[in-house]
Amino acid sequence: MSNVRVSLSILLALVMGCACTIRAQSHSRAKRPPAAAKTATQSNAEFENAVKAGDEARIASRLDDAIQSYTNAVRIQPKWPDGWWYLGALFYQKDLYTQARDAFNNLVALEPKRGPAWAMLGLCQFQTREYESAFNSLERGYAFGLDGNKELGSVVIYHSALLYARFEQFEIAYDILKRYEGGYDSQKIVEAFGLIMLRMPILPSEIPADKREEVLLAGRAGASMAARRLDDGRRAFEELLTRYPNEPNAHYSFGVFMIPQDVERALQEFRRALELNPNHQAAMVQMAFEFLKRREYDTALPLAEKSVELAPRMYPARNVLGRVLLEVGQTARAIKELEEGIRLAPESPEMHFALARAYNRAGRKEDAERENEIFKKLQEKYRQQPGAAQTEGAATTKTEKPNPEQKN
Repeated sequence: MSNVRVSLSILLALVMGCACTIRAQSHSRAKRPPAAAKTATQSNAEFENAVKAGDEARIASRLDDAIQSYTNAVRIQPKWPDGWWYLGALFYQKDLYTQARDAFNNLVALEPKRGPAWAMLGLCQFQTREYESAFNSLERGYAFGLDGNKELGSVVIYHSALLYARFEQFEIAYDILKRYEGGYDSQKIVEAFGLIMLRMPILPSEIPADKREEVLLAGRAGASMAARRLDDGRRAFEELLTRYPNEPNAHYSFGVFMIPQDVERALQEFRRALELNPNHQAAMVQMAFEFLKRREYDTALPLAEKSVELAPRMYPARNVLGRVLLEVGQTARAIKELEEGIRLAPESPEMHFALARAYNRAGRKEDAERENEIFKKLQEKYRQQPGAAQTEGAATTKTEKPNPEQKN
């Protein structure tokens, strides 16, 4: 499904303390009662022989023999974590993803805070099409840490971005893919950017043949935008629009690209997206935020209201609607919208910032102070994440990572 993967050498290099584990387990059996001593000694000898045979076969690249020997080892001592890691890595290298998934499942059951194991479990689940499970496993891997391994980190980033796009969280998918450290020039990365730019909730393997050229062109535009190659990005977007003038998402993505450079052109592209698709919710949200900044509340309000109607579970729509309502004096209704936004995205800094302002306006000082404290803590959390979007209470459509089951 994807050739962006972790090499076997990197996977095996992540194993720590294998020999120490063996010695510790052997030592723990040394003081058993005499009646069990002979059986324990035999078991330890069989285990150590199986590990030795597995190590020798692995070093000699005899993967099938290594798998057989490590399987014997974990049969004798099923709580040997590194044995499950070796098996998972070897199965993964042989594209036996179901077996690899099961091995890594055993490993995280033994060591639930081992980030690389969760990451590898997620990659295997991705390949076995267990996408929601893969999403959650990759998230845990990232949260627990990947032991500083950049190659594994890049593979996790790539697959996480694909999953966010598949779950229609395109802005978050774009923010994540920007962190990919392997460069943006490979076809796989360009395809991923293309799916995000065209807001297609599918995987690269599912791209229809008649859409591949469009996806690749959109991907080159998106990759240039991520790399801040503004001239290249503009040329790529203009070529995309010349060849596909009736693609609303191409106009929308070009509008997002143009916001920092020419906001009037951005609005023009959002309007064109709405002409082509009157229910283009993301364009409505972007326009509502812009008119909110301009204090053109009468223009912003119907756009914000319609965007919530179309996608009630998209928290940026709740954010902009709540903020516009606050400005036009509908404080109670604003609080209701912002509280719902926080329910949908409890780790969104700007949602808490906006709700704090609304509580202040309503005279609810304690509630406002509580929300401000949450906002500050979340801001600090996001500042510590490389490449994470920052906010100073400003409107944005991209922050943290909502439940993958939440579709627009």
